Amino acid sequence: MYARRRHAYFAMMGTCIALFVLAWGVVRLWSIPVAVGMCVVAMVIPPVAAMVANRRGPDDRWWDDPSGDSKSDEWWDELDGKRRPRQ
Repeated sequence: MYARRRHAYFAMMGTCIALFVLAWGVVRLWSIPVAVGMCVVAMVIPPVAAMVANRRGPDDRWWDDPSGDSKSDEWWDELDGKRRPRQ
């Protein structure tokens, strides 16, 4: 899942860079409003790409999910204040 999100992130960011380069290298020669519009679209892509790259997948462990390692889970629960330390 991580690789798929990473590929999507790089594809979106590559599209963003391509839009900027094409807007001011090629399209501005014919139409400045279209070039500005392309830049506005490119401006929206990085936050969306960050959301796609950082979303939680169905197999990803969330911060409060048990890991399956009882010793580690007890240690984290003790740090989080969920359980009292063993005595």
